[in-house]
Amino acid sequence: MSTTFPRTRRSRLGYNVEQVEDFLEEARRAYGAEAGELTVVTSESIRRTAFGMQKGGYAAAPVDAALERLEDAFATRERERVRQEKGEDAVVDGARVIAQEILDRLSRPVGERFLRVGPFASGYHRSDVDDFADRLTAYFQDGEPMTVEEVRAAAFRPRRGGYREAQVDLVLDGVVDVMLAVRA
Repeated sequence: MSTTFPRTRRSRLGYNVEQVEDFLEEARRAYGAEAGELTVVTSESIRRTAFGMQKGGYAAAPVDAALERLEDAFATRERERVRQEKGEDAVVDGARVIAQEILDRLSRPVGERFLRVGPFASGYHRSDVDDFADRLTAYFQDGEPMTVEEVRAAAFRPRRGGYREAQVDLVLDGVVDVMLAVRA
């Protein structure tokens, strides 16, 4: 029996143990790979990782916390490799380009920042997203405090006719990329 993470009770759903263990093994291999060696695990792929559910599986919160730490470690390594290969300016310039694209998106009028799903489909509640977008704008333009954890934990109520979730999620991923790239 694996004890990498705490497990849920046998009657409750948790992450599929085999999928988590397989992913962690692949991440270990990727992290140990030499610069230039092709790997499938990156900070971005870690952020997008999802596991199936099973009764008695791994408890979600500890796995999610470990994935966040793993993403941070991969992002730091990726940033350092870019610094070594192309210099500090390349890291800053790349983050600046992404940040400007995000700001361009967020400068759209309230209620129109993202595409909307159809009237019978569920998307993210527009006012929730727009409120968070205002906070992101204040972070980028005015230096208002915000953490990577706040962006990762952003949750929006569902709403028929709301914003397309995939678009919102891509922008949030970009924000995380910028924040991780400019960490000291």
